Amino acid sequence: MADLSIQYLGMKLKNPVIIGSSGLTGSVGEVKHAAASGAGALVLKSIFEEQILHEIDSFITRSERNGGDSFQKGYRSVLQEREYDYEEAYAYLQDHAKEQTLGKYLSFVEESKKSVDIPVIASINCTTAYDWHYFARRIESAGADALELNVFVLPSNTMKTSAENEQVYFDIIDAVRKQIKIPVTLKISYYLSGLANTAIDLSKSGISGLVLFNRPFHPDIDIDKLEVNAKYLLSDPSEYSQVLRWIALLSGRVDCPLVATTGIHHAEAAIKQILAGATAVQVVSALYKEGFGVISGIVEGIGQWMDKMGFATIDDFRGKMNQQNLKNPAEFERVQFMRLYSKIV
Repeated sequence: MADLSIQYLGMKLKNPVIIGSSGLTGSVGEVKHAAASGAGALVLKSIFEEQILHEIDSFITRSERNGGDSFQKGYRSVLQEREYDYEEAYAYLQDHAKEQTLGKYLSFVEESKKSVDIPVIASINCTTAYDWHYFARRIESAGADALELNVFVLPSNTMKTSAENEQVYFDIIDAVRKQIKIPVTLKISYYLSGLANTAIDLSKSGISGLVLFNRPFHPDIDIDKLEVNAKYLLSDPSEYSQVLRWIALLSGRVDCPLVATTGIHHAEAAIKQILAGATAVQVVSALYKEGFGVISGIVEGIGQWMDKMGFATIDDFRGKMNQQNLKNPAEFERVQFMRLYSKIV
């Protein structure tokens, strides 16, 4: 019988199927339900940079609207002779609001870890370096087995160069890794000017895993209401192919494990990603569409395929079909377009 266990983030996972970060891992009860599905590990719902900044802004606005008591009585009376009293009071409120938000997340991490017997990976969703080194240290203390940094920098600011945009990833990694000892993985987007080179450089930054790719918000326009709204929040099974290309191209070239996500709805897609070089796969959209039973179906499907093909372990076929191992390496590049559409080949 096939052995589906893998080594990832310094831990032994019973299989390569990981439940990705989403609202389905947003409470302790949901985490228990997710863990019971048979996944090898799970990623908790992210704490968002925007969430924290919004909480800080709302908290300070409420304090000011309520007569400014926190400023007037708590701080101004003590610091009224000092030129920077307002700044200190303001900073105190910022820290208090930040602690409130972080405190809730830390309790969630701690309780989740106590409630399940599979690795629990915390998640921070960020777009700037902000204060994540401080948050990461606290998350480690709460008991998380690892930390996933979900970084998405849309290169839409014409005043910034591609190098400046991509430096944000390295700045965040550097700040966080100086503070914690648990493994850190990085989930990136495909909006990078030199995706292959940047991914390789990121893999050498000391991270323990590279997750391809985070799923962007896709804006759409309602032509009747003249409003911008969200579309395509969940992936389609056909979307695995974009990730497959980059897993295959980067496998054997990066210095850390690769994890594939987006479009993993069935065992076949998971098998293909591992053949291309992925150490593991993350599943989210399929769970929203079909429930947690999808996990056992994917795990069982991988095992059945391995038995049929004569593979005893995941390592026996991981990367077997990456670009470096193909007779025609161009299969994952433009020649596919030429053959299928131009009929040159």
